[in-house]
Amino acid sequence: MVVRMSEDKSRGWFGGSRETTQLDLERGTPVPRPAPDRGPSLLDDPAPGRDTVQVDRSVFAAERVPSPAVSSGDRAPDPVGDTGSVDVSALRLRTVEQHLDEILGSVPQPDPIELAVLDAQGLLCAELVTSSRALPSFEQAGLDGYAVQSADIASATVEAPVELAVGGESTAGSGERAAISAGLAQKVAVGAMMPTGADVVVPAAWTDQGAARVAVYAALAPGSYVRRTGDDVAPGDTAVQIGTPIGPAQISLLAAVGRERVSVRPRPRVSVLCAGDELVDVGATPGPGQVVDVNSYALAAAARDAGAEAYRAGILPSDPRRLTDLLESQLLRSDVVLIAGTFANGRTDPLQEALHALGGMSFTQVAMHPGPLHAFGRLGHAQVPVICVPGEPVAALVAFEVFVRPAIRLMLGKRQLFRRTVQAVSAQQLLSPLGYRQYLHGQVMRHPDGGYVVEPIGDGDQAMLARMARANCLIVVDEDVTEVSAGGLVTVMPMLLGG
Repeated sequence: MVVRMSEDKSRGWFGGSRETTQLDLERGTPVPRPAPDRGPSLLDDPAPGRDTVQVDRSVFAAERVPSPAVSSGDRAPDPVGDTGSVDVSALRLRTVEQHLDEILGSVPQPDPIELAVLDAQGLLCAELVTSSRALPSFEQAGLDGYAVQSADIASATVEAPVELAVGGESTAGSGERAAISAGLAQKVAVGAMMPTGADVVVPAAWTDQGAARVAVYAALAPGSYVRRTGDDVAPGDTAVQIGTPIGPAQISLLAAVGRERVSVRPRPRVSVLCAGDELVDVGATPGPGQVVDVNSYALAAAARDAGAEAYRAGILPSDPRRLTDLLESQLLRSDVVLIAGTFANGRTDPLQEALHALGGMSFTQVAMHPGPLHAFGRLGHAQVPVICVPGEPVAALVAFEVFVRPAIRLMLGKRQLFRRTVQAVSAQQLLSPLGYRQYLHGQVMRHPDGGYVVEPIGDGDQAMLARMARANCLIVVDEDVTEVSAGGLVTVMPMLLGG
């Protein structure tokens, strides 16, 4: 059976009834909420008639057959060429949503921590910050000019300026408050204390900038260019709300209200490890049959881009004792452990044995390509989530985008867990295996006539790193579609750094 898609099927990223979790940022506990709003495109505002797509549930919603940690052995035939070697013959294909739900439902919700305001940049505020002082704390000039009484310049025009005597000057930082009476002006700098009796600041450009006497060329309403006490923030006002991302503006406000430290949702600690006898570190020269470990670098970088504090623990040793010791140490220091690798076929696998001894992992075939073989479990005394992704670098980064990045953003307290998607016209025919959600790297661009056009890079080969490096999006083809005609609409996920 061949299913073609040449028109908008209104399918997007995740659909319908699945709920995610909104964090109570004060207590670090999850509370149910509806699925988050995906919002508009991150690339640009969608063209009229091309809204951000919402996806229905997959029609291939087969449940996983319950199974203990999978031991080594012959594995079931894989129609899309998985690189893993675990026996998954007792497992049915899981949908992407089912595997994602299990992960999101198990990640911890770290309690808030208090940080110096500069160290809190990029995190979510976890407390309601109120001001104990007024901002500004005194009446001050809003710009450089002359402080006067508005009644004195009510008739001033360019043709008939009003002249006033200048009675001194006030600069920012001066604690002495002067006073003026009718017919007088005082030269003031921006931020300087307003003299008693003045109710307006005339911009210097609207005068002749005289020293002893000044000619004013325009009338101004009372209060013009004057910052009143408490105009910005009054005592007791909210300065920063719970859940507000802390950026430069929030840091400025926190400092202004006297806060040196603030309670925030911390960055989750993610340890990244890689498994495989064929792996060598980046500084070594690969021998016959060996490859450089790129996954630990790529996944650590992806985790940092998602907002985590990522540790690159590197290649897992083959010695069982050292392997177990390394896993235990990472479980103690991490909120999530991420492992990329392949698994043994028909022989004892030390990594599987170590994972089983620490609590057991559930290995699963997920209906996605590339890299359908995945695993998840909660290990150690602290029940730390451990996520296993495929060992092929391209498949590993795709799995990170689909499963790990939303988990990190959930732990950060973000309301927007997933990258926003748009629909784009495919520049060429796309083929996809039936029953698998296909993720293809591509380049998406705005079309001069509106909307988006996307072109795949390569043919979905899991090993093509150079192609992946040129991509700026993932093309998502649903499970029930095997062919997208040139000119057909597809779902596209722009891959913007930090997006």
